[in-house]
Order: sequence, then structure tokens, then C-alpha cells
Amino acid sequence: MTTNTAAQDATGDDASIRPFTVDVSQADVEDLRRRLQATRWPERETVSDQSQGVPLATVQELARYWADDYDMGRFQTRLNAVPQFLTEIDGLDIHFLHVRSPHPNALPLLITHGWPGSIIEMLNVIAPLTDPPDAADAFDVVVPSIPGYGFSAVPTSTGWDPFHIADAWITLMRRLGYTRFVAQGGDWGAQITDVIGSKAPAELLGIHSNMPGTVPPEISRALATNVLGAGDPPSGLSAEEQRAFDQLNALFTKGLGYAIEMGQRPQTLYGLADSPVALAAWMLDHDTRSLADIVQAFDGDPVGGLTRDEVLDNITMTWLTNTGMSSGRLYWENTLGFFDIKGANVPAAVSVFPNELYQAPRSWTEKAYPNLIYFNELDRGNHFAAWQEPDLFTSELRAAFRSLR
Repeated sequence: MTTNTAAQDATGDDASIRPFTVDVSQADVEDLRRRLQATRWPERETVSDQSQGVPLATVQELARYWADDYDMGRFQTRLNAVPQFLTEIDGLDIHFLHVRSPHPNALPLLITHGWPGSIIEMLNVIAPLTDPPDAADAFDVVVPSIPGYGFSAVPTSTGWDPFHIADAWITLMRRLGYTRFVAQGGDWGAQITDVIGSKAPAELLGIHSNMPGTVPPEISRALATNVLGAGDPPSGLSAEEQRAFDQLNALFTKGLGYAIEMGQRPQTLYGLADSPVALAAWMLDHDTRSLADIVQAFDGDPVGGLTRDEVLDNITMTWLTNTGMSSGRLYWENTLGFFDIKGANVPAAVSVFPNELYQAPRSWTEKAYPNLIYFNELDRGNHFAAWQEPDLFTSELRAAFRSLR
């Protein structure tokens, strides 16, 4: 890592942009292998499906491959092939990727990752976004690591919620000299991007989401009461709206255990810092459809680009930076409904992938984003859209933002 001469801004932060290089020690790699090989295994699950969580056979194969066959330097090599930087915002060092297009007049694009993902999710979309077949579709790409994730600093006090992160990202884009930009996100990145859209800084041309916040307030209330077993299903929904409600109802009643734990008691998860197998299993069990695809990847038949090496790049970075617990605290900080409307009135684009946590109906989307400029339903892809289907994802962003250039 190289540090430039400090240039303080009005808040006292070091506003310089400092080049950054990942440098993993061999001692840390050997410690990881030792811990993997010393894992104390439980008995297998008592069911033949994934209803009790990540199957023992999958985690044992992951641990074997991770310790014996996976290239522990792979994620470092991949990240160091991309320009990386640090800059201090509100007292915290923010790590980010910044790749400028070789084409003039490229549109600046801010992409925000989610959990259990990271900047690793976006590595395969950077090249096609910055250097597309048609130069008119080119982007400059900025991908920051959320505080507490990867190589961004870990907050030592409370307050780094999606609103604070949105403000930090706006500061980052201004600090990079961009007078116009668009923003994109999924998972936490979708919430943060929606908040940026609701703040509507003068530089922001528009936003894109692959996990949009579209759920009307009355639907959110019904979902909340259903979790307690006291609610009735809403009436008068179209077929697409009923499908979305059913998907969300299943998620809220059976699929948010990880989010509830991190939202209420993130400091209890000490196993994420002590056991790489505990961390891996926790990160794999995000949602049933993604887990099914990852299980298939460790069976040797990946779905799209979500290979076992890609999955382990993300887990390995999280382990070696010891950010398993700190990344989870964002759930504790959050006060927003994941799928609720955030009030973004700027030009907005939405891509609906079929295996997302829920498929947003167009009717809800049009009400949530009154300046909707693009809406498309895809025929494949899951929650980790950029990671699993990079070609589809890049095509969506080109189409989504074309009218804003």
C-alpha cells in the first residue's frame, strides 16, 4: 500500500486517494489450512434436502477443496489486477475499486455489493462494462467495499447505516471528480442505492436495482403480522402481486434466520472469527435458491458463473480480513425495510431476475419508482445477479442507462 501526501477536507479527513495492494501473509494462509483440517464435524442432517440448512456433505467437500485444491492466492491476484484505492471518509478508510474506461465520455457508474457478497461479486463485470463492444455503452466503474467488509475499515462506533453509507458514497464520487454518475445495487447495495436515489444529489442521473424496494406499506404490514402468525393474506392482488407476496411470505416466515440473528445479536457470532467452516456455512446459507446453486457448484456442476472458486474467493477474503462479524453489524444498524419503498424519484431502472428473493411486479415497481425508465424480467439468474450471470447483468446495465447518456 502506498500513501500519498495527506490533503484534509473540511471534516478533517485525509481526502487523498491512496493506491492499495492486497498482501496476504503465508502465515495466515497456513493458519487457515490448519483450522480447516482440524474441524470437528457434527452428525449429518436428518433430512434428505436442504430444509435444515447447508448439507454436511457440501460443507465437507468445501473444506476439503478449500484446504487441498483451492489456490489461496487467487482472490489476491484477481483484486491486484484491478486498480484499488483507499480514502478516508468520516474517519473511516474506505476501500474501493476504480476502473476508468479507455473510451472517452464513459458514464461513471457506482456499484454497491451486498451480504454475504463483496466486491468479489463484481470482478467479472468490470471489463465488459468499461470496455464494451460498442464504445457508446462504456462506463467508468467504482466499486466500494461497505464499511466492515473486506478491506474497508471496521467501524468502532455505531451509526454506519445505509443512510450514512449513501452519504459516504456521494462524497466518494465527488472526491473522484465526477460531476455526473449513475448508481446500481443488489441486496444491501439495492437499499443503499435507493437511499442515494431518495437523497437525489445533483450529480446523480439515475439508479438501477436488481433487488428493488417496491413493496407497498399495506403489504409490508401484512407480511409483518404473518410472521407472528396473526395476519390474513391481502385481497385484491393480481397474479404477479400474489406471487410476490407468497415469495416474500415464505422468506419472512422461514428464510430470514440469519438476518434476524445479525440484526439483533451480531456480537454473539464468535464462531465466524474462529472457525473457517462456521464462516463458510453461515455465508452459504443466504437463501434457498442460491444455496441450491452453490451446492450444485460443489458437486462439480456450477450454475452460470457461480463456481466453487468464485464462492471461495469471497469466503477466503472475508476470513483473512476477519470481517465475518463486522459485516453482519450492518443488519443491526439498519432501520429500513429491505423491500419497502425508499422514496427515490430520480430516473430508475429495474431488472427482475427469476430466482431473486422475490420477483417485483411491474405494478408495484411503477408506484415505487415514479420515474421508472426501464423494467425487464429475465429468464435466468438469482440473487447474486452480477456474480452468476455477468453477461446478462452487463447487458441490463447498458440498456437501463442508455437513455441517460
